[in-house]
Amino acid sequence: MPFKSPVQRKEAPGVADERSALTAFLDFGRATLLEKMVGLDDEALRRPVAPSGLTLLGILKHAGGFEHWWFAINFAQTGEPLLYWDDDDPDVDMRATENETTEQLVDSFLRMCERSRQIVAEAPSLDQKVPNKKRGEVDLRWIMLHLIEEYARHNGHADIIRELIDGETGF
Repeated sequence: MPFKSPVQRKEAPGVADERSALTAFLDFGRATLLEKMVGLDDEALRRPVAPSGLTLLGILKHAGGFEHWWFAINFAQTGEPLLYWDDDDPDVDMRATENETTEQLVDSFLRMCERSRQIVAEAPSLDQKVPNKKRGEVDLRWIMLHLIEEYARHNGHADIIRELIDGETGF
């Protein structure tokens, strides 16, 4: 059965306060990733088109994982484990396994995005800082901007994968 996006993609407003603008751009990136999957069946969503084995469903799984990592684990400091991790397979977050259905991965992604929105909405300030091994500390603003960049990069990958699967471009 062809995939249908469970969300509607909305353009970010031209004028908004900072938190609303960042949230809108994040939501646009999230919805764009789902839009890249529309109309494809499960086989196509799992089809690797590069030597690395990258797939559209793998990118979606990875996005759910980085949502969870940056907002729940890193920013909210919940103490939870990574969503997808295997000591023997460091790329498990980039690959849909045989036991993971499209529906499960989409549902997980949507839950992680909703949780991220809630964490952002409840944060007292974009200036709130948390420790970060690589940078010493980061604030919520940096995390949101970083995820906007992550979606831009991975949606670019998704553009190329989709074109290689069925020739579709430009959405």
